Amino acid sequence: MSEEPAPRRRQARGERRIAQLLQAAASVFCRTGYAAASTNAIAREAKVSPGTLYQYFPNKEAIAVELGDRLLQEMRETQGLAFDRADLELPLPELVDAVLEPVIEFNCRNPAFLALMHGSGDVPGRIAEEHEAVHESMLTRVGGLIEAMAPGLDAGERRWIAAMALGIVKAGLDLVLAAPEGAERDGTVAELKRALVRYLDPLYTPRRLGAPHR
Repeated sequence: MSEEPAPRRRQARGERRIAQLLQAAASVFCRTGYAAASTNAIAREAKVSPGTLYQYFPNKEAIAVELGDRLLQEMRETQGLAFDRADLELPLPELVDAVLEPVIEFNCRNPAFLALMHGSGDVPGRIAEEHEAVHESMLTRVGGLIEAMAPGLDAGERRWIAAMALGIVKAGLDLVLAAPEGAERDGTVAELKRALVRYLDPLYTPRRLGAPHR
């Protein structure tokens, strides 16, 4: 059996090194925030020399942009999964579960997302712009759910309610990520869902029409 061609082996090694550096950067950004992070700290976290880091990234901004691109792409996929599961035939608590679970899982798996996207105004402009586009997409999707729940609302009311619902989720996610894994985090997730259900319950169409929940 012939050996794997050298260029392919080098490419695989390079991809592994990039993944190692991005994982280290995610840890540093979570611990210190983007503004206080440095390439030296990222290199130490990755257990490589600064010279090795500079073979792949010229500066901290380039690392943040690459990490941000990957996280935003995964977030877009998570958004699709979350809203594909939205079924207005479900009782409201189950609907909230279906939409929130993929989002909570993503953020628990990638705590650097909130740290990078919301932690500082110093993040590279490209990340801020792309994050704003993802946020607007989420706002539109939530607004669509609000419209289905309460078709009598006008566009302005739907947007305010969607923005408030997203604000509840973001504030709750901060608390979820700050809680230790296990019973405390599970309890925080349950309270986040409870808060969202109580906020949205008056809008739920069957309740508004005086019919029982399905």
